[in-house]
Amino acid sequence: MAAAIAVPAFAAPDEWQALDRLTAPQIALAPAVAMPFEKPGNSFPGSAFFYLQDTPSAAYSARDKQAQLLDISAPDSAAQLIDTRNAGPAANAFRSAGTGIDKARALQCLTSAIYYEAASETIGGQQAVAQVVLNRVAHPSYPNSICGVVYQGSERRTGCQFSFTCDGSLDRRPSTIAWARARDVAQNALSGDVYRPVGLATHYHTIWISPYWAPSLDPVGTIGAHRFYRWRGEAGKPGAFRAAYFGSEPFAAPSIRKASDLSRDIADPLALARAFEQARMAAETVSYAAPAGRVPQGGAHNTAHIAAPAYAAPVAERGGESLFAGDKLPGAGAVRPEYANSGRWKGEPD
Repeated sequence: MAAAIAVPAFAAPDEWQALDRLTAPQIALAPAVAMPFEKPGNSFPGSAFFYLQDTPSAAYSARDKQAQLLDISAPDSAAQLIDTRNAGPAANAFRSAGTGIDKARALQCLTSAIYYEAASETIGGQQAVAQVVLNRVAHPSYPNSICGVVYQGSERRTGCQFSFTCDGSLDRRPSTIAWARARDVAQNALSGDVYRPVGLATHYHTIWISPYWAPSLDPVGTIGAHRFYRWRGEAGKPGAFRAAYFGSEPFAAPSIRKASDLSRDIADPLALARAFEQARMAAETVSYAAPAGRVPQGGAHNTAHIAAPAYAAPVAERGGESLFAGDKLPGAGAVRPEYANSGRWKGEPD
């Protein structure tokens, strides 16, 4: 046994070298070869993950993997959040609902959005993407489900709200480790975690593009490779994010592609904001029916009326609705006699 151990150690002593004695040619790295998504004309949103090779086996233990790759509790650095100065009010915590199948679908859809949109981002960047999805679920201008929001527009060749749902990214099997990381972020968001640095943001884009709608929205800030925006006006205020989540989730996959492009049905951000404002104004333009012979307050534009309530017999005998019409109040110019000289001198001063 001693010979078996000793012989290999002395068989070829010239082949054993200390790591610090390696020459430069021995440690020179091979030249980097550009991947398809790094070549002009071959890039598209999500292409980095479409062409990504299988994750090589890590040289550290499973415990190290969990600590270094799956740990999402580390705070975001100041540099990462330096540009998120205009976040405004934070969103309400998401309240999970529905059956076990609905919850599984919600987790699958949100994980997909985080992975394919921000797998290379820091934890903060992934949390920001998850918060945008949840903000849309809470807004009446978007579908009332996680999967509905994520796969909105996927039935068209253009117009998908999240590019990975229609650009071919889903054809590539995701990295196991990166998927587990995105899944943890999604699970925390669905459990009620709120990512405050993006506030009520409902839109974002990568820092390398400038979409036409960006100048019409209020910028929230930049986190990693994405710039985030919120709507202006009433559509972007906390009062607009009141859509209740009932937990009914559609199938966690893109919708069936339609034959026509249906570009007219694209959910344009500005069109959605205008539609929200019009619906809000229509809901507020309501007046009560006025007694006979009286013009409703506000003029002829108030066309929606509500019938007078039914009163008890004693009240109806005394006049019913006319008792509450307010037409017996004193006129605007009438002054009671005891107050007629209010503000005047009782006697002329000397």
